[in-house]
Amino acid sequence: MAKAFIHEKALCETPHIGEGTSLWPFSHVLAGARVGRDCNVCENVFIEADVVVGDNVTIKNGVQLWNGVRIGDGVFIGPNATFTNDWFPRSSRRPEKFLPTIVEQGASVGANATVLPGLTIGRNAMVGAGAVVTQDVPPNAVVAGNPARIIRYVTGGDEQDRPMEIFSVDEDTQAGSTPARIALGVGRCELWTLPFFRDMRGSLVATEFAEVLPFEPVRSFLVFDVPSDRVRGEHAHRECDQFLVAVHGSLSIVVDDGISSKEMRLDSPRKGVYVPSGIWGTQYKFDSDTVMCVFASQPYRADDYIRDYDEFLKHAKRR
Repeated sequence: MAKAFIHEKALCETPHIGEGTSLWPFSHVLAGARVGRDCNVCENVFIEADVVVGDNVTIKNGVQLWNGVRIGDGVFIGPNATFTNDWFPRSSRRPEKFLPTIVEQGASVGANATVLPGLTIGRNAMVGAGAVVTQDVPPNAVVAGNPARIIRYVTGGDEQDRPMEIFSVDEDTQAGSTPARIALGVGRCELWTLPFFRDMRGSLVATEFAEVLPFEPVRSFLVFDVPSDRVRGEHAHRECDQFLVAVHGSLSIVVDDGISSKEMRLDSPRKGVYVPSGIWGTQYKFDSDTVMCVFASQPYRADDYIRDYDEFLKHAKRR
């Protein structure tokens, strides 16, 4: 704490202030709180006792961090952002335990946003100004509105500040008996245009598993009746490959190999996405009538799933 800057009009009751951190006028940090290195705690910020703030964090004016809040490294919290820790508060009634609210590394919370208790804002996510966050925010997601909804994703890895490229393909190239395969630049992911035939009786997409798909499926399942504000996927597989097709309606798919990521819109049964093992996959922006078919290279095994994004990044690095 000796190497931190504590303004004479700041009130700091904890010794746990990292080197290079600045506390500006009228900020108040209670005993027991921990604030990391090289943080900038601006005017009129209140940090309660059971709060942990990581390194290189910016907390702008008028923010209150209540018991149970955990802020990761490199987080930005905009002016007057509000954190809560009690789902049903009553005066003079203190819960036995406050719900933890976690903002993971590299995330940003915009000005005047409200974050409900017990939620996690994922790594590199962005909460828009004025948003009301009522559900967990996935890593790399951008959310806005009341209640907050995912409006897009940003690229992961070292490129998280760049808008994610949305990949598309001209459907005119899809007619014919030979599938086209387009590398997405994310691991071994590919966007496929499947064999397609049309005559006066209607249209047909033919798929001979051993001849057309990148593997011979041993399992398939359908995903449907997904509300437009819900997100599916948000996991990777250790060994299982998948092939995804929107047999009706449309949805957006994001693939991420831990270094780069790309988004594409599946809006025709003539399009499919090959998602090999070791890729973090997310599906969102479902139309109300969307039916997605997933072909899998292996039977269901719970231990094949990686559902934590940090664990996925470690797995991707090992691969």
